[in-house]
Amino acid sequence: MTALTEVELYFLKGKIERWIRFGAPVNERTLDRRRRVAYFAPGSIFAFVRWASNGYGTLASRIDILCACKSGEAYSTVPAIKPGAEILLRAVGWNNVQRVLRAIDSVESLGFAPQDICPDHWRHIHSRLAAGLPPRPYTRERHQAWLLRTRVNSK
Repeated sequence: MTALTEVELYFLKGKIERWIRFGAPVNERTLDRRRRVAYFAPGSIFAFVRWASNGYGTLASRIDILCACKSGEAYSTVPAIKPGAEILLRAVGWNNVQRVLRAIDSVESLGFAPQDICPDHWRHIHSRLAAGLPPRPYTRERHQAWLLRTRVNSK
């Protein structure tokens, strides 16, 4: 049996939120009314949002787009994720998180599930955000090229 990546989700209204923005868990388990665990198959891509606040405002806003690790692969540790995952994109701060959410919305507006597009696009957005530059949009042509590349590489 292959090991699944566990993501602990949490919701305490107005204080702490950890949720999946996109991705297809293979299973989910409810621990209590505030906590759930989502399980992802190796190679699955998903977005994990973490937000925390106190009486003075937002303490932390972050989004990570991750690829669940396969057995024996190297991975990075991320809070609330066991054992860890490959980080495709990491954004910290509400302005950067909003930019990533808009990029996800843009992919969805093309009719693609964000977890099914080329993983390199998420790396591209990460690099452009780090450089303070706007990311190039994902297009149908890029998606078609990626599908052709995966088909050629799988032969």
